[in-house]
Amino acid sequence: MISVPTAPWAHQIGDLLAWSGAFLGGAWLHRRYPEAVRRLARQTEPSYFIQLAIGGVIGAWLFGSLNSLRSDVPTLSHSIAGALAGSIAAVELWKWRHGVRVSTGTPFVIPISMGVVIGRWGCLFAGLDDGTFGVPTALPWAVDLGDGVGRHPVQVYESAAMLIFLLVFVAALRAGRAWPLEIGFHVLIVVYAVQRFVWEFFKPYPPVVGVFNSFHFLMLGLMGYGICWIIRGDRAEPIEPRPIGTESLRAEVVDVPLSQSNDEPV
Repeated sequence: MISVPTAPWAHQIGDLLAWSGAFLGGAWLHRRYPEAVRRLARQTEPSYFIQLAIGGVIGAWLFGSLNSLRSDVPTLSHSIAGALAGSIAAVELWKWRHGVRVSTGTPFVIPISMGVVIGRWGCLFAGLDDGTFGVPTALPWAVDLGDGVGRHPVQVYESAAMLIFLLVFVAALRAGRAWPLEIGFHVLIVVYAVQRFVWEFFKPYPPVVGVFNSFHFLMLGLMGYGICWIIRGDRAEPIEPRPIGTESLRAEVVDVPLSQSNDEPV
């Protein structure tokens, strides 16, 4: 059993590091594939991001609290899974109202992945107060979060699973594969939902039906959403990676029709 030092404030530190990692990951994608970000800007408007943020906040607290209120010690709580589901619902509603039929999620893949990979360690070091700990186990890698009970390190499981996805995604980008920029966001959603569905069996959350808790059903919904998008084929247009330099940027501006860009003609 591995003894883990814990403190409630570690969650806030983890959140700060997760947001920082997400920002750096997004900045890397912007430098390497600037057209992916400019395409998002052309397809959307400020109300897109406002609705995304509102949906994320509502989803985070709604799903987190619905789960926590069914526990032995009811509390208000928030959840990254709920935030993801709420943001997706809000964005799809916005896209439906504005007639956008293609994926707009490519620029968010690395930030979301980085956020989960780093943020889950904050949940681990926050200990039992965080409420995301695993069920007891006698496995040699069980963690003691301060109560002398060996538990599944479910936070590490999730961080590791999403790190593997992130490494595969970045490797595919660097190799010039088409799928990361065409369906990468929905592949992310499916991978996140599948791995999270599995880890839910190792958490002491109250069941809703049989052995399934509320997050199991939320993950099934996300799986269905991601798979449907991948199958239907309404994906983003492929983008070829270009070297980042004055001439390449000038060429990109010229290639964009003026009716779709706010850039001044060169």
